[in-house]
Amino acid sequence: MEFIKSIFLGIVEGITEWLPVSSTGHLILFNEFLNNEGSFLASDLYIYVIQLGAILAVVTHFFHKLNPFSPKKTEVEKRDTWNMWFKVIVACIPAGVFGLLLNDYMEHFENWQVVSLTLVIYGVAFIIIEKLNKKTTIYSINDMSYKTAILIGMFQVLSIIPGTSRSGSTILGGMILGTSREIAAEFSFFLAIPVMFGVSILKIITFEGVIDWGLLAVGMVVSYLVSMLAIKFLMNYVRKHSFSAFGWYRIILAACVIGYFTLIG
Repeated sequence: MEFIKSIFLGIVEGITEWLPVSSTGHLILFNEFLNNEGSFLASDLYIYVIQLGAILAVVTHFFHKLNPFSPKKTEVEKRDTWNMWFKVIVACIPAGVFGLLLNDYMEHFENWQVVSLTLVIYGVAFIIIEKLNKKTTIYSINDMSYKTAILIGMFQVLSIIPGTSRSGSTILGGMILGTSREIAAEFSFFLAIPVMFGVSILKIITFEGVIDWGLLAVGMVVSYLVSMLAIKFLMNYVRKHSFSAFGWYRIILAACVIGYFTLIG
């Protein structure tokens, strides 16, 4: 049964990691629904480290774009790739600093009340920004300045609050700062690589208990496979549509969660 649950949570992670709806929030909520309290599947280590599978999907999907050593690239393209990586690293500094400082403290906010609140707040933010934000000046990561990159990194810090969504906060930040939807999503994906590797290592080092590597491996493999589909879907979606639908989804989900826990409480 635990392995079946891990497969299910891997599917949830793979779908929600790249959509601006909060994968961590969904995993916390589904663990509540599955009555996993006290289980390894509900531990901080499982919830965060399972995301490594999704991160590897990004590396696979964008491997050529991320690889500065590709023999198929010209010297200019290789230089642009290094420049992109430097921007990613700079943008990850705020999350690295605040993540280390607040790692233990934020565990107190991993509950359905906080998740519901952040689902609503960012859902409304997506709807408002899509209606008001018409200024797009950045259509590629090469056009992005280091100042813009680090400001997007500051938005990423907000994702340490459960239910916020790391991709959601960085995509919102990118759009506010003038990036196109596609570039905001793409840069958000790339930021996840060093951040989530760092978070996973931190969770493994600080975990007090027995790690069930089998359950963890199952969740990671499933999240990798599902993420490959989710990434393709989102990149195709944002070329033609706004993020407003995800804003409404967050609000509706929050209403369902509040209603459910109010009834059983």
